[in-house]
Amino acid sequence: MADTDSTTRVHLIAGGFPVGSHAGHDIDRVRLDLLGLLSNAGPTWTSVSTDYHDLVARLPKSDFLVTYVAGPMPDAAQCDALRGWLEQGGRWLALHGTTGGKTVPLADGRPGRMMQRSPHHDVLGAFFLNHPPIRRFQVERADAEHRVTDGLPASFEVADELYLLELTAPEDTTVLLTTRDLPADDEAPRKFGFTYDEDTSIAADGETRVLGYERRLGDGAVTYIGLGHRHTPTTNIQPWVHESVDPDGTTPLSFSGPWETAGFRRLLENAIAWGMSAR
Repeated sequence: MADTDSTTRVHLIAGGFPVGSHAGHDIDRVRLDLLGLLSNAGPTWTSVSTDYHDLVARLPKSDFLVTYVAGPMPDAAQCDALRGWLEQGGRWLALHGTTGGKTVPLADGRPGRMMQRSPHHDVLGAFFLNHPPIRRFQVERADAEHRVTDGLPASFEVADELYLLELTAPEDTTVLLTTRDLPADDEAPRKFGFTYDEDTSIAADGETRVLGYERRLGDGAVTYIGLGHRHTPTTNIQPWVHESVDPDGTTPLSFSGPWETAGFRRLLENAIAWGMSAR
C-alpha cells in the first residue's frame, strides 16, 4: 500500500476486449469522467491502463483501484495479487462490465455463447449472466446507512442495461442497490445477448435483483455498481432497446442514460469518497 504523503494513489483501468477496442462502450468519455471525479474528490495521483496487464506492478503503489471494463479481466496470478492487496486494506470500485469476462460456445452445440466463470468473479464477488435490451427501471436503495448510498433517494429511475448478477460471496456481502423491475418470468434476457442455464441472479421472492454491493475481504473491500452503460454512434453495438426507452425499439445512436442521472452521479461520488477514505 502506498503511504508517502496525503495524496491518494489511484489506478484506473478503462478498456475493452480485444485490447484497445471499445467493446460497445464509450470508454474514452467514461475514462475522462472518472478522472474528473477522482480529481474533484481530493489530492490524487492516478495511473491509467486499458486492461490488467500491469496490475501486479501497480497494486503495491496504489491505495484505490477503479475499473470500468468490457471484456478484460485479471488472470489467475493477477487475481492472487488483487486478493492479497484487498486483504491488506485495498479498496476496489468496480463498475458495470467488470463482472463480465470471457464468453465460450455452448457445450451442446447450440448457437450462441455464454459467460464463463473465472477466479476473477470469486474475488470480485459477482458473476454476470446477461442483460435484456436497454430499458427504464427503478433502482432501490437497499442500505440507507452505507457511505456509498448516503444521500440517495429511496429509489430513482434510470435508463440502462439491467444486469443479471449472481453473488459469489453472499456471506461477506452487503447489498446496496436492488431492482424489482425484471421479474423471473420476463423472457427478455433469454432473447437477447448471452445464453445462461439457470437464472441465479434473482432472489427467492422472484423479483429482487442485486445491482450494487460491498464485498469485504480481510481489511479491504470491493464496491461494485452494475449501472453505467454508455455508447456513441461509432461505439454502439446495441441492436434494439426496450419500448420504455423508445416505442419503436430503436437504439439511440448516442446514449449516456445513467451518466445523466443524478442518482448515478451521486453513487459515483460517494463510491470514490468511500475508496479514498481507506487511506
